[in-house]
Amino acid sequence: MDKTTIREGNVMSQINKSNIPHFDAVVVGAGFGGLYAVHKLKNELGLTVRAYDTGADVGGTWYWNRYPGALSDTQSYIYRYSFDKELLQESTWKNTYLTQPEIFEYLSHVADRFDLRSNYQFRTKVTAAHFNEETNLWQIMTDRGDEVTAKFFVTGLGLLSATNVPNFKGRETFKGEQYHTGAWPESGVDLKGKRVGVIGTGSTGVQLIIGIAPEVEHLTVFQRSAQYSVPVGKRPQSEEDIAKIKGNYGEIWKQVKSSAVAFGFDESTVPAVSVSKEEQDRVFEETWNKGGGFRFMFGTFSDIATNPEANEAACEFIRKKIREIVKDPETARKLTPTSLYAKRPLCDNGYYDTFNRDNVSLIDVKENPILEITSKGIRTTDGEYELDVLIYATGFDAVDGHYIKMDLRGRGGVSMREKWEDGPTGYLGITNTDFPNLFMILGPNGPFTNLPPSIETQVEWISDTVKYMVERNIKTIEPTQDAENEWLTTCSTIADATLFPKAESWIFGANIPGKKNSVRFYMGGLGNYRKVLEEVGYNGFAFDHAFSGKK
Repeated sequence: MDKTTIREGNVMSQINKSNIPHFDAVVVGAGFGGLYAVHKLKNELGLTVRAYDTGADVGGTWYWNRYPGALSDTQSYIYRYSFDKELLQESTWKNTYLTQPEIFEYLSHVADRFDLRSNYQFRTKVTAAHFNEETNLWQIMTDRGDEVTAKFFVTGLGLLSATNVPNFKGRETFKGEQYHTGAWPESGVDLKGKRVGVIGTGSTGVQLIIGIAPEVEHLTVFQRSAQYSVPVGKRPQSEEDIAKIKGNYGEIWKQVKSSAVAFGFDESTVPAVSVSKEEQDRVFEETWNKGGGFRFMFGTFSDIATNPEANEAACEFIRKKIREIVKDPETARKLTPTSLYAKRPLCDNGYYDTFNRDNVSLIDVKENPILEITSKGIRTTDGEYELDVLIYATGFDAVDGHYIKMDLRGRGGVSMREKWEDGPTGYLGITNTDFPNLFMILGPNGPFTNLPPSIETQVEWISDTVKYMVERNIKTIEPTQDAENEWLTTCSTIADATLFPKAESWIFGANIPGKKNSVRFYMGGLGNYRKVLEEVGYNGFAFDHAFSGKK
């Protein structure tokens, strides 16, 4: 079916009779997910699409996270789209991992190549979206006073985009500069010769600390939880190597999309508990030198994320490395984790070695809690630390944060905020009961993987579903409650078979005070997830409240 045929008999048969502008689809977000959704719906299906983003340009997460040292932890050759063979061949890179400016430049090129910016209204926040049961349309409102309607509402809000700033006492009294890494000024921040404090040592904090330590007068790191981190393995990549990769992209993407974590390496099938300690150390050392956080957790042995004994072997290897790298024994002690190695695996470009610098000091806020932020800096139980700049690397209200901050109302006026009060629900990480024709890219309980391949998988499912509905003049789609419940049980069962729920992590919402700890990912791997989508078809969905069946 060509675009013209799709346009005939499409959602315009339900065109809004009022003066409110109407579109076939509204897309929120201009990152990997939003851009691909606009491309599929506009360029391939020929639908009318309006898109919004709070940034001044495309990029999504990579527009806002401009902090020094920002780096993808996925290798350059697969941190990109795979849907266009020409795009794959014409795009290039310099190192094994991409920095923020390079990712932004890539997404900007994609937007230009497929004429996607023309659909966007930037510097615009969608504040509310209400489903109208009389018209079967979404009514969408923004902070700029816009109001539009659309049959399909596609959200590419990002897993890590709703910034989290802890409500420290006295935060408003600080007379210096304050920034959050997830809302870094486009013009940059001059930190040279300044006394800088960083709160947070997650993935962002680790990168920022490495990035700014050489230029500041003094850097004070306020650490809540010591982190297991391994080298990222960022190295220059030769033109010959890049050409070889491009010549083998067919097999590379086939492997990525059939794998578990989709990071471009073969996941190990060998349990650590099945080999000697000498063999464990040999494999760990080899992978430490090669680099990559997900590779260290999933490419070394098959049971690190599931078996406490295997997990402890990995823990002790990294602890030993920390003691070898960090010269001051007391600093090394503070930096050495004692918990499980069961959070999102971190990797870095010299994190532990940074604490050997004379201008870097570490404060353990579990041993010496932060009492308040003062006009001069931060006061902990062991004294006041005077600062010129305070940076919050305190992460995000991940996965569902943006959804519950929006006034999002579905059938019967049900609020997403209220519905997700005990943890986010949903079916297949894309849809939700009571919210017809709402498609969430990287919604709750989607795959825990390298994100671009998962995004492509979900956007292609969304596009296929929209096409299916348009061709048949189907008004609405939403999952049944039974299907949603079954999916949540599946996600919980898989997660409970791992060690991840036993660690306090943003993966389960533990970084947000008062937020219920609950499963927010499907941890069965991308290959299995793609099989589920194929096998399920449209079982578990209700069309027009009456029809459901297999695709």
